[in-house]
Amino acid sequence: MDHFPIFLATSGQRIVLSGGGDAALAKLRLLLKTTAEIHVYSPAPAAEIDLWAARGKLQLHRRSLRSGDVAGAALFYAADEDDALDAETAEIARAEGALVNVVDNLEASAFITPAIVDRDPVTIAIGTEGAAPVLARAIKADLEERLPSTLGTLARIGKGFRKMAEALPFGRARRDFWRDYYFDTGPKAMTAGEAEVRPALDALLDDHLTRTARAGHIAFVGGGPGDPELLTLKARRALDEADVVIYDRLISAEILELARREALMIDVGKEGFGPSTSQETINDLLVQHGLAGAQVVRLKSGDATVFGRLDEEIEAIDAHGIGWHIVPGITSASAAVAAIGQSLTRRGRNASVRFLTGHDMKGFADHDWAALARPNEVAAIYMGKKSARFVQGRLIMHGADRATPVTVIENASRPEQRILETTLNALPDDLTKANMTGPALTFYGLAPRAAAIAATEIPFEEMA
Repeated sequence: MDHFPIFLATSGQRIVLSGGGDAALAKLRLLLKTTAEIHVYSPAPAAEIDLWAARGKLQLHRRSLRSGDVAGAALFYAADEDDALDAETAEIARAEGALVNVVDNLEASAFITPAIVDRDPVTIAIGTEGAAPVLARAIKADLEERLPSTLGTLARIGKGFRKMAEALPFGRARRDFWRDYYFDTGPKAMTAGEAEVRPALDALLDDHLTRTARAGHIAFVGGGPGDPELLTLKARRALDEADVVIYDRLISAEILELARREALMIDVGKEGFGPSTSQETINDLLVQHGLAGAQVVRLKSGDATVFGRLDEEIEAIDAHGIGWHIVPGITSASAAVAAIGQSLTRRGRNASVRFLTGHDMKGFADHDWAALARPNEVAAIYMGKKSARFVQGRLIMHGADRATPVTVIENASRPEQRILETTLNALPDDLTKANMTGPALTFYGLAPRAAAIAATEIPFEEMA
């Protein structure tokens, strides 16, 4: 991001604006929501600015801005709607130490003013870095409809109660209290009137102070193939509540962004035939944080139950009496077969499909190659790039047709997804030419539909 969003403390600060027309009015309607001391410089201000000045909401100077007027100000807005005049006043403001915004001139501005949803003291700022103001306004309108008008009242009352809530231990106990208040107790109390909210808060705090601390728990969460939109709602809730997230190498950055900012993030990436965190270390981390009372998300790529060493981890925490549950995810085979527009099974072709791994702890994995080599068999091969020549050799040795279609999907569901259409005979050589570096899934016995290839819009020859 080119613009880092922050909330500026405005109490006791000076904000200066040069201009008196429509652009100035638009900015002032926002600025007047703050507690800042606002100074406006304009020889011909709009009537509305005159009215605000008469009511003491701002200080109006009926002249053009000049040197010395911006000294000590935190922010300055150049809103004269004249390029030369805006450049002149902006230069004065920069020389006097203020952050400058030139209205409708992103390149000349040190900051931008976002679209704002105001439920004071709850404020939501929406910015598009100047790329799509219409989109920002649409998001604002959507949020205005979704957020109840009472939200600000609940937040204001809650803000005054923060000192009392500090009687609860820092961390999860306190978060659970505030979650109950904002999403259950508070809204219910508001239906009976604002006066009922504070007594409800007192009763809720008494209840939480007498509760037994929640025991540590492990959620084994399937993170899907990488597209954050393919996460289940249950997986997103688990990430939002986690104190600790222990994640695999293939989890995308976009999914990790969904975890709470305060959560401890631990990378335990494994790579076939490459650098890896040992399974014993992962087990120890799960036990350590579970026994410490943390709510832990063990975030695995795809579905946690498919080639994910899940049983070993469950056995480790079971031995220490730590609770757990599994949140299913979309496995890579489901995302990859969708990418090529095919079905894993088809009447008259194959009534079953095999999920295979290209290698295991001992090296290349062995399977029932004779059964797989029969016509019309379909298999989804996980971790199959490095074992491609081994798989090819075993299948051909057992009589598989060299012309059997094979499709390799790299980064299934992600923006950088690539599809390689080949045959069993050409598989190793085509994979070498493609130089695929991302996670890939191999379909033996399936070719992509033409429409699916066209949808990628980039011919394989250009990507290889």
